[in-house]
Amino acid sequence: MPSPEHDFLSDSALKIMESAAKSGLFSYQEGSRKLFDFSCDLKKDWSKIISGQTLWKHDRDGIDKDIRTLLTQRDVAAAVYIARHSTQNKRRLAEVTGSFRDTPMRDRLSRLRVFWVPGDFDADNESARDSTYDNLRDEMTKDLLMQVVLGGLTPQDVSRFAASGRPGYPLAILSHVKTKGYRSLSSTSKTLGFSTQILKEEVQRLFVIGFLESESLQGGIYWVSESGNAMLDICSRLRDYLNGNLGEGNENVEFQHICRLLGIDYLSVPHEITKASKKQDLQNLTALLMQHVAQANTDGSVEWPEPYFTLPSV
Repeated sequence: MPSPEHDFLSDSALKIMESAAKSGLFSYQEGSRKLFDFSCDLKKDWSKIISGQTLWKHDRDGIDKDIRTLLTQRDVAAAVYIARHSTQNKRRLAEVTGSFRDTPMRDRLSRLRVFWVPGDFDADNESARDSTYDNLRDEMTKDLLMQVVLGGLTPQDVSRFAASGRPGYPLAILSHVKTKGYRSLSSTSKTLGFSTQILKEEVQRLFVIGFLESESLQGGIYWVSESGNAMLDICSRLRDYLNGNLGEGNENVEFQHICRLLGIDYLSVPHEITKASKKQDLQNLTALLMQHVAQANTDGSVEWPEPYFTLPSV
């Protein structure tokens, strides 16, 4: 029989991912557990299956079996292992993962995400449950959701994106490339109404950040990367906030949590600063980002992604 700690940690993993989906950045659907302690499918215009095992009282052979089960599943985007912290467990896990480095499955190790839980965790203690859940939520959001679901988006990416001196332009370009494609500088410049020099500079900036991708380092044909799409989704939700449509009472706790991990504290920025202040007068990167969103909203230059939600089953 699984221990109370085992059950709590497995259930918490699903609860964390289901709660994060309320941000509107992706949808959540619990999957069939089959061989796993927990499994779910996170969807947008893609599908990311996340499955996991929970280690609490396993012996040496149990760890080997868990890791082998996680790594042999071909359709899993991320393999999560929530494990009781101990020197013995860490040593055995290192041995097991090391044994896969010289096998055909070595490439699958990159999708393994390990989250350690204090060895003295007691599921019967309410305070311990709360603190363990909060810590697991932060770690899973930073390492799992950011890296796997949001394309590896980082606070540095957001800062570099917001630092563009042309409010609204980066968003207009990302939206255009996503919906209409990018095949030449001249045709895209004409469609967007930007000079070729400005467009070239902004496209290069987005390419360096990693929001645009190309088969060639010199560019040419571009497409929006996963992190670029994630940035578009986040900006779309920020637009909802500016328009008072983010959620009930214009609040969304889950979206706010993800934004703060990315250095976006949109609640601290008065609505007026996004409309009246000059770009060069703003020093706050969140304010700069919000001004990009407000300008693109005013220009009507972006096809804003709708929130991603799973419709309730009938």
